[in-house]
Amino acid sequence: MSTSAITGSLLSQIAGSSSTADQFVTDLNQVFVDLESGNLAAAQEDYVTLSSDAQNGATASTADTSASGITASLLTEIESSSSNSSSFVNELNQLGTDLGNGDLTSAQGDMMALQSTALSAATSAGDASGASSSSSSSSTAASQAEITELVKAIVQAMEAGDNSAVSSAMSQLASVSPSTQGGSILQQESENFGAASSSPSASNGISQIVQSMLQDSATDSVGVDELA
Repeated sequence: MSTSAITGSLLSQIAGSSSTADQFVTDLNQVFVDLESGNLAAAQEDYVTLSSDAQNGATASTADTSASGITASLLTEIESSSSNSSSFVNELNQLGTDLGNGDLTSAQGDMMALQSTALSAATSAGDASGASSSSSSSSTAASQAEITELVKAIVQAMEAGDNSAVSSAMSQLASVSPSTQGGSILQQESENFGAASSSPSASNGISQIVQSMLQDSATDSVGVDELA
């Protein structure tokens, strides 16, 4: 498969136009659907479409966010942070490399990395709208760092098939969710894992976790004023 690299400046151009951003996230979400179902051939084909549309400035009237919860507005939040933007671009290009090499497992890992970066951006947006003092700013920064570590811990526990550790880390993640609704969903998932006899695959499991938080963060990103 032949694709062109996504650069930071190109991401800025895409995020700067609602119609191109809508097409971009629709393409990206479709790649995620393919990876979640383990369909390597479809993921490769859809990534080529993603790359082509990005380079050519393809537009769409609306975005399909059913797969991952990544929206055009969330893409703007990612692009507005230099660290998140850099991580997102690197992870996206790594996804293209791994798909080009036919490495489904690594590509699924890249998907999780992209979703975690999006989660970080969503959390930053929610936290920023609620930070009104230096102490609250310090608190939200700590929450961001904690979320990153907890997501990593959940991924590792899922890969190891340790439901108890997944449940514990997910419960902690629920306590720092950027929305009350997201925290409730995560707490329920924590209880489900605690009672489960077997774990889903790490790629599907973490995808579901990040999706629930992203969807709630995207809904609340304009007005989130407190952590759950």
